[in-house]
Amino acid sequence: MAHYFEDSPAAASRPGSVTLVLPDLHLKLETDRGVFSPDRIDPGTRVLLEGVPAPPSGGDLLDLGCGYGPIALTMASRAPSATVWAVDVNRRSLELCARNAASARLDKVRSVHVDEVPPEVRFAAIWSNPAIRIGKPALHAMLTRWLTRLTPGGAAYLVVQRHLGADSLQRWLVDEGFPATRHASRSAYRILKVESPL
Repeated sequence: MAHYFEDSPAAASRPGSVTLVLPDLHLKLETDRGVFSPDRIDPGTRVLLEGVPAPPSGGDLLDLGCGYGPIALTMASRAPSATVWAVDVNRRSLELCARNAASARLDKVRSVHVDEVPPEVRFAAIWSNPAIRIGKPALHAMLTRWLTRLTPGGAAYLVVQRHLGADSLQRWLVDEGFPATRHASRSAYRILKVESPL
């Protein structure tokens, strides 16, 4: 079975579209097979986008695991002077995200592979619906890699289902030196706020 967190999905292309409707935003987004949640805006993503505070107005922002771009495009729409780095391992997702950003005329979205972000870039905010299903070791390595790149005073907002380990992830983050609190809880989801490590 192919997974959306593979570099090159084996699933045959079957283009589609979804509509993202938020109080401040209405976007039609291209999707395809082999990417995360191709048939609808994932409920966790919606909880995140409806529950996070406004992103910093400038600087560099990160959508970790961007898929076809609903989080990155929302960040870019809400912070038009910021540069939004939309990163993923899935090349099909990155192509879709880039096309969706172009269609929405959000020209400060940078849709790039996780290994192509310049090492000196630091992020004032990170928003993510992280790929919990990659397994704990890979998830922990991914979060450590990117959370250490928060600017002083920066924060990450992660949405995680309760039954997929939101509370244990919060404990792990705190144990690893990342101050993590529950920002919000809705339906089956938690939004964790993770501050830059001391």
